Amino acid sequence: MSTRTPMGHDLVERIAALDMIDEPAKKLAKAVRDLKQPKEINEALSGTWLGHPAHPLLILLPMGSWISAVLLDWLGGEDAETGADLLIGAGLLSAVPTVATGYSDWADTEPASDSVRRVGAVHAAFNATAAGLFGASLAARVNGARGRGKLLALAGLGAVGVGGFLGGHLTYAEGVGVNMSTFETYPEDWTPVLDDGDLPDGALRQVDVDGTTILLARTQGRVHALSNTCMHRGGRLDQGELQNGCVTCPVHGSVYRLENGSVERGPAAYPQPVLEARIRDGSIEVRAPQRP
Repeated sequence: MSTRTPMGHDLVERIAALDMIDEPAKKLAKAVRDLKQPKEINEALSGTWLGHPAHPLLILLPMGSWISAVLLDWLGGEDAETGADLLIGAGLLSAVPTVATGYSDWADTEPASDSVRRVGAVHAAFNATAAGLFGASLAARVNGARGRGKLLALAGLGAVGVGGFLGGHLTYAEGVGVNMSTFETYPEDWTPVLDDGDLPDGALRQVDVDGTTILLARTQGRVHALSNTCMHRGGRLDQGELQNGCVTCPVHGSVYRLENGSVERGPAAYPQPVLEARIRDGSIEVRAPQRP
């Protein structure tokens, strides 16, 4: 009995095998991280201010505009020409923040798997090609070559489709941009995890509860418990820094407040899960937050 590999899987596997992409991709990712180094720029691009990654929301603007423009081109008749032109222009304008947030998210995947690095770079290349084709389409229309402009827009939409497929793979297959602690489970009952004497003031410790890693921190005599997996890109918080009631992830510098897991500094967009903690009979115990 023969097995058939879906065409999309075969495409991704071929891209993931392109090791020639690695070095330029690493340099590009570093350049992007350097450009967004100021806290305000980093948080704006990452969606910290929104409480949700900004890139998935912005994708709708250029994609919706360009799809609508192509439909008007081929189905709307002469009366729809102006509308199609305006939609292409709107798509190009909205592509600027969309591309910026996408590069920001991709750059923050480093250190990344080969597949994420390579597929992400090709995803960006297809989207850049699409923007170039739509820009050329608008220029052709302005110069009176409407037929050529329509064909260029159609080709641009094809590039958007391939880029969108690869973007979906990055999110749904590789987990880029998702909350890395989503599928963690925490004990519902108080569970001893560490001797009280093994956590001095100002210290961070990782403990394991049924396969889930939990961060313990003691500051000013109080014990706190959070998921140890940074929700942004999965960094180990116990290897980070404890300062002013907050823990800093060692991978991309997201800062979470120990008391409630809130994001004090991005690029994280979601709060870090917090557990209840107490000291009982010389042991530190934790449990999942209890709902009222």
